[in-house]
This record gives sequence, C-alpha cells and structure tokens, in this order.
Amino acid sequence: MSKRKLGGSKGVALKSPPKKTKPKSPRGVTTRSASTIYSVHPGVAKMQKWVSELKTNSGRSLEEWIEHIKEDGPATEKECREWLKGDYSLGTNAAWWLAEKAFGDPLTLSEETPEGYLSLAPQYVDQMYAGAKAALRPLHDELVRLMQLLGDDLRICPCRTLVPLYRRHVFAQIKPASAKRIDLGFALGEEPFTARLRDTGGLAKKDRITHSVALTSLTDIDLQVKRWLKQAYERDAS
Repeated sequence: MSKRKLGGSKGVALKSPPKKTKPKSPRGVTTRSASTIYSVHPGVAKMQKWVSELKTNSGRSLEEWIEHIKEDGPATEKECREWLKGDYSLGTNAAWWLAEKAFGDPLTLSEETPEGYLSLAPQYVDQMYAGAKAALRPLHDELVRLMQLLGDDLRICPCRTLVPLYRRHVFAQIKPASAKRIDLGFALGEEPFTARLRDTGGLAKKDRITHSVALTSLTDIDLQVKRWLKQAYERDAS
C-alpha cells in the first residue's frame, strides 16, 4: 500500500499508526489472524452462533440437516425450501439457508467459518479490482491506509462487492462503483448533504450508510474527506 503523504494531511488529527495488538474476540471467535489486516465479518460470527444452536433448536446439526436433505429431500432447491418449511416448520430464513448449503458449492460453507472467511477476504478484494477496475486499486489501498490510522479498534471486513469498515457498527464502506469511481460511504446520520456529500437513501431506509462521496483519484482524498471519515468513526464510539 502507498505510504506517501497527501496534501492537507497535517490539518487532520489522525492518530499515529496503531500498535499491533490483537483485537478482542466476540464470544470466543477469532476476529483477526496475525498475517492479515482483515477481521472476521460480524455476519460470520452471527452465523456461527446460529449453527452452534441449530441442533438444540431444530433437532439436527448442520451436517445432519445437509445429509438428511441430500438423502430424503426433494430434487430441487426451491422444492427443498418449501419442504423444510412445511414438513419441519422451519422459518423462511433457516429453510432458505439450509437448502442453499445442501445444493450449493461446498466452498460457501467454508466462507461462513472464521478461518475460511479470513482466507478468502484478500481474494474478495483482489477480485473486486480485477480487470477494468484495476486502476482503482491504489485509491482503495490509500483509503485503507488512512482508515488504519483512526484507531486500533477498526475492523476491515471485505465482502464480494464492497469493503465495510467497523468499529462497533459499520461506519464507512469502500465500493468500486464503476471502472473509474470508488464510492466512499459514511454513517453520518443527519449530517447535511452537499453537492459533494451525497444522499445514499440510507437515512430514509434506516440503513447505517447515509452519505457517500465519489472518488476518482488520490487527489480526491482531501482534508474534507478525511474529516468525514474521522467524524463517522467517532460517531460510532458508543
């Protein structure tokens, strides 16, 4: 990642690079390995909790459900969802998820373990900036570098199409919106919109990310953008 200084950075009270301390793990789940800047996505930890409680709540473990579906269930994923809801009174989300795991690629199961997710996170980012979007990678890397200066409780949790940043909740996200533009989103609540700081529709939909700014080059990461980023981070302190 680029280490050069950008104009205007002296006016922003970013912290010095954080010490490499291991973040606390929620409910015993490893959130980060020593060899990566990425942390386990909160959705993975939530899914692990659901899986751990599945046998108690439904009578079968995940492995037992998948085996049962493959041996005794309908031939298609759609029919399987209805079968699980009708014959076993499973909720819609549980039925959809179990059917997806039974009929899907085994790789999708590994994505939902902490170890599997952390091994795939760098690939998500590489694939995001492959091909036509490759020129945006230095811009992405500079944003990540700046975000790491915000505090040692920052968590970077890539998905397939964007990179959310968490403190207690998601407070920002990096999304390559086109081959020439990254949309940097912020959780800024009722902060006034401007010609540059645009409305994502998040406030009306009660989504966390409410504002965004379009970035096309490193020079777009100016003092104003850094202030919005720091503001979003500090809003999520409690």
